[in-house]
Amino acid sequence: MSLPAQAGEGQRRAWALACANALGLGGMAITVNRELVWFSDATSARLEDLQVVLGQGPALDFPDPAGAAREVPDLGQLLAERWPQFAPEAEELGVAALFVWPVHIGAVLAGRMTGYRRTVGPLTAQQRADGWLVADALADHVLAHWPATAEEGDGPGRAGAVDLHRAEIHQATGVLSHLLGVPLPEALDRLRARAYAQGRTLTDTARDLLDQELPHDPE
Repeated sequence: MSLPAQAGEGQRRAWALACANALGLGGMAITVNRELVWFSDATSARLEDLQVVLGQGPALDFPDPAGAAREVPDLGQLLAERWPQFAPEAEELGVAALFVWPVHIGAVLAGRMTGYRRTVGPLTAQQRADGWLVADALADHVLAHWPATAEEGDGPGRAGAVDLHRAEIHQATGVLSHLLGVPLPEALDRLRARAYAQGRTLTDTARDLLDQELPHDPE
Protein backbone atom coordinates (compact mmCIF):
# COMPACT_ATOMS: atom_id res chain seq x y z
CA MET A 1 0.00 0.00 0.00
CA SER A 2 1.50 3.33 -1.03
CA LEU A 3 0.82 6.73 0.49
CA PRO A 4 -0.05 9.62 -1.86
CA ALA A 5 2.06 12.76 -1.87
CA GLN A 6 -0.81 14.67 -0.27
CA ALA A 7 -2.09 12.89 2.84
CA GLY A 8 -4.43 14.01 5.60
CA GLU A 9 -4.71 12.63 9.12
CA GLY A 10 -7.26 9.97 8.18
CA GLN A 11 -5.15 8.73 5.27
CA ARG A 12 -2.04 8.57 7.43
CA ARG A 13 -3.84 6.55 10.10
CA ALA A 14 -5.27 4.18 7.51
CA TRP A 15 -1.78 3.67 6.06
CA ALA A 16 -0.30 3.02 9.51
CA LEU A 17 -3.10 0.55 10.28
CA ALA A 18 -2.51 -1.27 7.01
CA CYS A 19 1.18 -1.54 7.86
CA ALA A 20 0.34 -2.85 11.33
CA ASN A 21 -2.04 -5.45 9.90
CA ALA A 22 0.61 -6.60 7.44
CA LEU A 23 2.96 -7.24 10.36
CA GLY A 24 0.33 -9.08 12.41
CA LEU A 25 0.08 -6.19 14.90
CA GLY A 26 -2.95 -4.62 16.50
CA GLY A 27 -1.62 -1.12 15.90
CA MET A 28 1.52 0.96 15.59
CA ALA A 29 2.93 4.42 16.23
CA ILE A 30 5.96 6.32 14.99
CA THR A 31 7.95 8.85 16.98
CA VAL A 32 10.70 11.22 15.88
CA ASN A 33 12.85 12.57 18.72
CA ARG A 34 10.02 11.50 21.06
CA GLU A 35 7.53 13.52 19.03
CA LEU A 36 4.51 11.41 18.06
CA VAL A 37 4.11 11.84 14.32
CA TRP A 38 1.92 8.94 13.19
CA PHE A 39 -0.34 6.44 14.93
CA SER A 40 -2.90 3.94 13.72
CA ASP A 41 -5.35 4.00 16.64
CA ALA A 42 -6.08 5.38 20.10
CA THR A 43 -4.28 2.53 21.88
CA SER A 44 -1.05 3.20 19.97
CA ALA A 45 -1.22 6.90 20.80
CA ARG A 46 -1.93 6.19 24.46
CA LEU A 47 1.02 3.78 24.71
CA GLU A 48 3.34 6.49 23.42
CA ASP A 49 1.81 9.02 25.80
CA LEU A 50 2.31 6.68 28.78
CA GLN A 51 5.98 6.26 27.95
CA VAL A 52 6.47 10.03 27.98
CA VAL A 53 4.42 10.53 31.16
CA LEU A 54 6.14 7.73 33.09
CA GLY A 55 9.59 7.94 31.53
CA GLN A 56 9.44 4.17 31.02
CA GLY A 57 8.91 1.85 28.10
CA PRO A 58 10.60 0.01 25.24
CA ALA A 59 10.81 3.03 22.92
CA LEU A 60 12.57 5.13 25.58
CA ASP A 61 14.93 2.40 26.74
CA PHE A 62 16.34 1.18 23.47
CA PRO A 63 19.27 -1.19 23.99
CA ASP A 64 20.92 -0.91 20.58
CA PRO A 65 20.37 2.40 18.74
CA ALA A 66 22.44 1.21 15.80
CA GLY A 67 20.94 -2.19 15.21
CA ALA A 68 18.45 -4.74 16.42
CA ALA A 69 14.75 -4.33 16.98
CA ARG A 70 13.38 -4.91 20.47
CA GLU A 71 10.79 -7.58 21.16
CA VAL A 72 8.70 -7.85 24.33
CA PRO A 73 6.58 -10.91 23.49
CA ASP A 74 5.05 -11.14 26.98
CA LEU A 75 4.62 -7.80 28.72
CA GLY A 76 3.35 -9.49 31.88
CA GLN A 77 6.82 -10.82 32.64
CA LEU A 78 8.06 -7.26 33.11
CA LEU A 79 5.56 -6.16 35.75
CA ALA A 80 8.15 -6.09 38.54
CA GLU A 81 11.24 -5.65 36.40
CA ARG A 82 12.39 -2.89 34.07
CA TRP A 83 9.11 -0.94 33.67
CA PRO A 84 7.16 -1.42 36.94
CA GLN A 85 4.67 1.40 36.16
CA PHE A 86 4.43 1.25 32.38
CA ALA A 87 3.83 -2.51 32.08
CA PRO A 88 0.64 -2.64 34.19
CA GLU A 89 -0.70 0.53 32.55
CA ALA A 90 -0.17 -1.06 29.13
CA GLU A 91 -1.90 -4.23 30.29
CA GLU A 92 -4.87 -2.11 31.36
CA LEU A 93 -5.15 -1.12 27.70
CA GLY A 94 -5.28 -4.80 26.73
CA VAL A 95 -1.71 -4.84 25.38
CA ALA A 96 0.12 -8.14 25.82
CA ALA A 97 3.22 -7.71 23.61
CA LEU A 98 5.29 -4.83 22.21
CA PHE A 99 7.79 -4.58 19.37
CA VAL A 100 10.07 -1.66 18.50
CA TRP A 101 12.11 -1.02 15.36
CA PRO A 102 14.59 1.85 14.97
CA VAL A 103 13.84 4.22 12.09
CA HIS A 104 16.94 5.57 10.36
CA ILE A 105 17.79 8.22 7.83
CA GLY A 106 21.10 6.96 6.53
CA ALA A 107 23.19 6.10 9.56
CA VAL A 108 21.29 8.45 11.87
CA LEU A 109 18.72 7.10 14.32
CA ALA A 110 15.82 9.47 13.66
CA GLY A 111 12.95 7.75 15.43
CA ARG A 112 11.25 4.53 16.42
CA MET A 113 8.32 2.48 15.24
CA THR A 114 6.38 0.73 18.01
CA GLY A 115 3.77 -1.95 17.43
CA TYR A 116 1.57 -3.84 19.88
CA ARG A 117 -0.41 -7.06 20.07
CA ARG A 118 -3.26 -8.11 22.33
CA THR A 119 -1.90 -11.66 22.52
CA VAL A 120 1.49 -12.86 23.77
CA GLY A 121 4.05 -14.39 21.45
CA PRO A 122 7.11 -13.47 19.39
CA LEU A 123 7.18 -12.24 15.82
CA THR A 124 7.83 -14.68 13.04
CA ALA A 125 11.07 -14.30 11.11
CA GLN A 126 9.08 -12.93 8.18
CA GLN A 127 7.23 -10.38 10.34
CA ARG A 128 10.52 -9.28 11.87
CA ALA A 129 12.05 -8.76 8.44
CA ASP A 130 8.94 -7.03 7.10
CA GLY A 131 9.09 -4.66 10.07
CA TRP A 132 12.41 -3.36 8.82
CA LEU A 133 10.89 -2.79 5.37
CA VAL A 134 8.03 -0.80 6.91
CA ALA A 135 10.47 1.23 9.02
CA ASP A 136 12.48 2.05 5.90
CA ALA A 137 9.31 3.02 4.05
CA LEU A 138 8.36 5.33 6.90
CA ALA A 139 11.77 6.98 6.69
CA ASP A 140 11.13 7.65 3.01
CA HIS A 141 7.51 8.80 3.31
CA VAL A 142 7.52 10.58 6.66
CA LEU A 143 10.97 11.66 7.71
CA ALA A 144 12.51 12.54 4.36
CA HIS A 145 9.69 15.07 3.78
CA TRP A 146 9.61 16.55 7.27
CA PRO A 147 8.31 20.16 7.08
CA ALA A 148 11.24 22.45 6.42
CA THR A 149 9.46 25.77 6.82
CA ALA A 150 7.13 27.30 9.37
CA GLU A 151 4.58 27.90 6.61
CA GLU A 152 4.05 24.16 6.16
CA GLY A 153 3.06 23.87 9.82
CA ASP A 154 0.90 21.17 11.32
CA GLY A 155 -2.05 19.37 9.82
CA PRO A 156 -2.68 17.76 6.43
CA GLY A 157 -0.06 18.15 3.74
CA ARG A 158 2.71 16.17 2.14
CA ALA A 159 3.35 12.70 3.49
CA GLY A 160 5.87 14.09 5.93
CA ALA A 161 3.84 17.11 6.98
CA VAL A 162 2.53 15.32 10.02
CA ASP A 163 0.53 16.71 12.90
CA LEU A 164 2.86 17.59 15.76
CA HIS A 165 0.74 16.07 18.50
CA ARG A 166 3.06 17.15 21.31
CA ALA A 167 3.58 20.79 20.34
CA GLU A 168 1.22 21.80 23.15
CA ILE A 169 3.29 19.82 25.64
CA HIS A 170 6.38 21.83 24.76
CA GLN A 171 4.40 25.08 25.02
CA ALA A 172 2.84 24.12 28.36
CA THR A 173 6.23 23.12 29.75
CA GLY A 174 7.56 26.57 28.92
CA VAL A 175 4.55 28.26 30.51
CA LEU A 176 4.84 26.17 33.66
CA SER A 177 8.58 26.83 33.86
CA HIS A 178 7.90 30.57 33.75
CA LEU A 179 5.03 30.47 36.24
CA LEU A 180 6.89 28.39 38.83
CA GLY A 181 10.36 29.74 38.18
CA VAL A 182 11.79 26.25 37.69
CA PRO A 183 13.97 24.74 34.94
CA LEU A 184 12.26 23.18 31.92
CA PRO A 185 13.04 19.56 32.94
CA GLU A 186 11.41 20.11 36.34
CA ALA A 187 8.41 21.81 34.72
CA LEU A 188 7.96 18.80 32.41
CA ASP A 189 8.20 16.43 35.39
CA ARG A 190 5.45 18.38 37.14
CA LEU A 191 3.28 18.30 34.04
CA ARG A 192 3.82 14.54 33.81
CA ALA A 193 2.92 14.10 37.47
CA ARG A 194 -0.30 16.06 37.00
CA ALA A 195 -1.28 13.98 33.96
CA TYR A 196 -0.57 10.71 35.77
CA ALA A 197 -2.45 11.77 38.91
CA GLN A 198 -5.48 12.76 36.85
CA GLY A 199 -5.34 9.69 34.62
CA ARG A 200 -5.30 11.86 31.51
CA THR A 201 -3.07 12.15 28.49
CA LEU A 202 -0.15 14.51 28.64
CA THR A 203 -1.50 16.42 25.65
CA ASP A 204 -4.90 17.01 27.28
CA THR A 205 -3.24 18.12 30.51
CA ALA A 206 -1.01 20.53 28.60
CA ARG A 207 -3.99 21.88 26.66
CA ASP A 208 -5.87 22.60 29.88
CA LEU A 209 -2.91 24.49 31.29
CA LEU A 210 -2.59 26.57 28.14
CA ASP A 211 -6.31 27.30 28.15
CA GLN A 212 -6.06 28.53 31.73
CA GLU A 213 -2.89 30.58 31.45
CA LEU A 214 -2.67 32.01 27.95
CA PRO A 215 -4.78 34.99 26.80
CA HIS A 216 -7.26 34.25 24.04
CA ASP A 217 -7.93 36.27 20.91
CA PRO A 218 -11.48 37.66 21.31
CA GLU A 219 -12.17 36.72 17.69
